[in-house]
Amino acid sequence: MTRPAPATAHTEYTALDERTARRRFVAVSFLFWLPAGLTAAPMVLLFTERGLALAAVAVAFAAHSLTAAALELPTGGLSDVIGRRTVLAGAGILNVCALTLIGLGTAGWVLALGMALMGAGRALSSGPAEAWYVDTVHARSGPDADLRTGLARGSAASSAALALGMLLGGALPWLLGLGPDFGARVRAYTSDLVLPLSVPVLLGVAVETVFVLYALTALPEPPRPPATLRGVLRGVPAAIGAGLRLGARDVLIRRILVTAGAAGTALAALELLTPGRAAAITGASESGAVLFAGLAAAGFVCSALGSQIAPLVARFAGGSERAVLASLAASATGLLVLAATVSSTGAAALTLAAAGYGLVYLGLGAAGPSENDLLHRRVDTSGRATALSVQSLSLQLVGAAGGLVTGVLPAGPLPWLLGATVLLAGALLWARRAARPAAHLRLRPGPATGDGIG
Repeated sequence: MTRPAPATAHTEYTALDERTARRRFVAVSFLFWLPAGLTAAPMVLLFTERGLALAAVAVAFAAHSLTAAALELPTGGLSDVIGRRTVLAGAGILNVCALTLIGLGTAGWVLALGMALMGAGRALSSGPAEAWYVDTVHARSGPDADLRTGLARGSAASSAALALGMLLGGALPWLLGLGPDFGARVRAYTSDLVLPLSVPVLLGVAVETVFVLYALTALPEPPRPPATLRGVLRGVPAAIGAGLRLGARDVLIRRILVTAGAAGTALAALELLTPGRAAAITGASESGAVLFAGLAAAGFVCSALGSQIAPLVARFAGGSERAVLASLAASATGLLVLAATVSSTGAAALTLAAAGYGLVYLGLGAAGPSENDLLHRRVDTSGRATALSVQSLSLQLVGAAGGLVTGVLPAGPLPWLLGATVLLAGALLWARRAARPAAHLRLRPGPATGDGIG
């Protein structure tokens, strides 16, 4: 008599419907970016309050940027190997540790370590949530399902979270000093461990904890083969190599990567040049910082609005490629307006400059969902997060190089014109439609077939 084989454990997976997946993608996007907004406004002031010189603050920020850039591709490949939910939760846990060190740390090396951990969390978060959303929609509705609407709402939620966080992070320390000066009492009670400027950062810790719990409970995935250290060590480099070959195999993806770099150059110009311009307008660095925080929040609101109207822009333009062209051209126009008004101080010129600033963010916000809609139709689930990481890396590296060039150019319209020219060149890449592939590109190692298109 033969015994029946033991039953093997099987985890049932049913893809969420599109509306539920979209709602959860929006929620996870908002929860992840809200702490980033909360910490952006008080970060530099908190570091200087802890006794760091400006050069030491720059080193701490460099630790963040270099860590994020170094881990961008490996963490994207990790998400494709072990799963989106696990990597997202890991990003949240790293950010909890990072913000705790930044909010409570008093030594320079502790603050720099916190920034490095935040950079690692940023790298881990680059792509998994969006890849989860696209995978879920494709599993439920097939590869031709509408992605643009969900991607637009997720991008809008990220921008809205940054805007809200920026305003809260800037206002909370000020509010704590009103009336009975609750902030001073907290500072005295904790022996200067918790400063008023620390409060937004510690609030970010609470939000990140909610993010981790939400990612673990609200983002179901199909079961994956059990991950082993050997499998991860083999799979991640393979995914990275395939990601780096991506642009060479498909002209449309190459355009997306170049466009990301152009957008990075434009953003670097805004971030470098706007604070000084704001200080010149107000006549003092302190009031200029307040004006810049308000402008940054307004820029995120414009970006959120642009993301929200991206499906409408695509319908009017006649498709995603034309929508990217129109959106990036609008952003370049905004930078040209900023260049034209750089030497003017009249009310009309300042109004035009503010409109140009908003137009840059509006156009970039509208371009993003259409670009990523095209990207996700070009790659499959085996390399989706890696592709997003390559896109993010292009934005960061080219943006950093553009920022260095912008910083050495003489003051005046020339630095603004550099950003406008690069962005306009990126827009013109979309003047000609790319060939449509017969199927998704697979980012798995192995010999390429043909030119990789179709």
